[in-house]
Amino acid sequence: MATAEALYLIPAAVLRNLSDKLYEKRKNAALELEGIVKQLAVAGDHDKITAVINLLTNEYTYSPQANHRKGGLIGLAAVTVGLTSEAAQHLEQIVPPVLNSFSDQDSRVRYYACEALYNIAKVVRGDFIVFFNQIFDALCKLSADSDANVQSAAHLLDRLVKDIVTESDQFSIEEFIPLLRERMNVLNPYVRQFLVGWITVLDSVPDIDMLGFLPDFLDGLFNMLSDNSHEIRQQADSALSEFLQEIKNSPSVDYGRMAEILVQRAGSQDEFTRLTAITWINEFVKLGGDQLVPYYADILGAILPCISDKEEKIRVVARETNEELRGIEADTAEGFDVGAILSIAMRQMSSEWEATRVEALHWMSTLLNRHRSEVLVFLNDVLETLLKALSDPSDEVVLLVLKVHACIAEDPQHFRQLVVFLIHNFQLDHSLLEKRGALIIRRLCVLLDAERVYRELSTILEGESDLDFASIMVQALNLILLTASELSDLRDLLKQSLVNADGKNLFLSLYASWCHSPMAIISLCLLAQAYQHASSVIHLLVEEDINVKFLVQLDKLIHLLETPTFAYLRLQLLEPGRYIWLLKALYGLLMLLPQQSAAFKILRTRLKTVPSYSFKEESIRRISSGIPYSQFNYGGGGGSQTLEEGDLNENPNSLDMHNGINFASKLQQFQQIQKQHHLHSKSQTQSRFVSTSSAKDIQIAEEPKRSVDLNRPPSRSSHRGLGQM
Repeated sequence: MATAEALYLIPAAVLRNLSDKLYEKRKNAALELEGIVKQLAVAGDHDKITAVINLLTNEYTYSPQANHRKGGLIGLAAVTVGLTSEAAQHLEQIVPPVLNSFSDQDSRVRYYACEALYNIAKVVRGDFIVFFNQIFDALCKLSADSDANVQSAAHLLDRLVKDIVTESDQFSIEEFIPLLRERMNVLNPYVRQFLVGWITVLDSVPDIDMLGFLPDFLDGLFNMLSDNSHEIRQQADSALSEFLQEIKNSPSVDYGRMAEILVQRAGSQDEFTRLTAITWINEFVKLGGDQLVPYYADILGAILPCISDKEEKIRVVARETNEELRGIEADTAEGFDVGAILSIAMRQMSSEWEATRVEALHWMSTLLNRHRSEVLVFLNDVLETLLKALSDPSDEVVLLVLKVHACIAEDPQHFRQLVVFLIHNFQLDHSLLEKRGALIIRRLCVLLDAERVYRELSTILEGESDLDFASIMVQALNLILLTASELSDLRDLLKQSLVNADGKNLFLSLYASWCHSPMAIISLCLLAQAYQHASSVIHLLVEEDINVKFLVQLDKLIHLLETPTFAYLRLQLLEPGRYIWLLKALYGLLMLLPQQSAAFKILRTRLKTVPSYSFKEESIRRISSGIPYSQFNYGGGGGSQTLEEGDLNENPNSLDMHNGINFASKLQQFQQIQKQHHLHSKSQTQSRFVSTSSAKDIQIAEEPKRSVDLNRPPSRSSHRGLGQM
């Protein structure tokens, strides 16, 4: 009935022209319709107006005919214009059909829908806000329309809607944000421009707090920084810069939620995104205060990789941020998670970039200094990470690792644990000992006191069951002892072994483990000036001891005797009568060297320079004093460095003791340990022989048996073969 009433109100010609294919006829019909509605509005006859609207909606906008739909849209706009100030009460009927037309298959219908809504919005202005979310959704879709004319019309409508929103006091940002958040990850460039435009406009409205909702769409903005379009990247960056400035000036900001987003974006593949994210993190660290404390671990996890970024700008900002963060002395009571930060630092130790590993170690050191007890809860994990890092190709990393090790080892129980772990690592990885052993031991000696380190190493190696490893380890430690500048004080102390209690104690603490290597024990005795004992050890060497490895070590020792370390020993050769045991020990070494070797020639040349006159003088002095030559010549393993009058007169065994050192007992200890090495070596040789024999037996058993005729004389080839054999 309502439709019939509307048909009665509107002339048939108007209704016909409203659906005409010509735009001018539709436009003229709309103008006539506008006049009819205006008269009805003046008369206050809103029921008839409703009937007209229903007619336009049902018979035109929802018609299967495109021209009817176009006419319906222009007609609804005309009705709104005709209603003017009274249009608000009919918007519920007018707007939905227009919005529905935005998804029409015909691009011209979509275009006229934009035009119609534009005209409607111009009339109703603020009353239009009630439909904002639906209109925004429609505009978002139209911004990416395939038809350029539709896009252009939508753009004009969008500008008008923005104007209306900025001047309205009825706009609900709370209802709008979920709509915005849903669309922020859309990839279409037109939609992205549309969204950034709205964010920028709404942020410019003083009464709308976009900053408070920034965490809801921040990730989307960062996502746009890597867009292929330069314009979109620029717009997104501009919006982010504006928000960052607002954050700096705002007393209340939700740093936590945004920090999570920034951490993720700092790992982006896009360079510009990483730079922007790390710049934001830098500002957050400066501004965030207590709010950011629970997020420090995540932030650190984002910063450390950026320290090694290929882009210099990112590296600079990341380093600055790292220093800022490490400079903040947060308390665990404030939510500072030591375990989480430590975990991040340990994880970054496996980074392929040296700079990142270095900073991770600085963090471990900082945590140990500030939160020692909390860090030591994770000691086993920390030690495992640090010991792995000792194989790092970077010397700087290894030195920092040792610094952290030393910090942990300040406690006596942790010191022993460190040394045990270290020896275990050397045992598992011999290449670590070969490549980094010297650096590691020398640095630990500087950081933790050389005597303490060597005593602990010796104590542990003394009971080492793996004899081969014990020998290798002792040889390495002995070479470091003889050559490292950091151990000069230790060498000076050992030189006093026969006259000083501290020197004696150090000598005795090293002796037991040094027995694992004959050459190490000889070197130790030469360093301690226990020359007679060195001579005794040399005379105890058997065929099994003098192998290629021994000769290589001996070669090294002979060359070391020519270095400043043993300058005192060479000067003592000026008094061979007084240092007879030194001379005998050196001649003993000479006799062990192959004559054609360079070491033999070096030592022989050195011994040729020994003045002979001193021998004659000492012999005359000895004979005149009445000391039998047999006593003067070879003692039983004693340790005195010189022979003076009366040394042997009172007690023939006096050379077995010196400064409280029982050298006879020490010689027995050396023999016992070497006996263990000999048995172990024989056992290994037998095992290899058995395994080789078994392999040959299997090979023979697998060969095909050949029949041999014993009555047949051997062939020429057989004779030839036997002859060759």
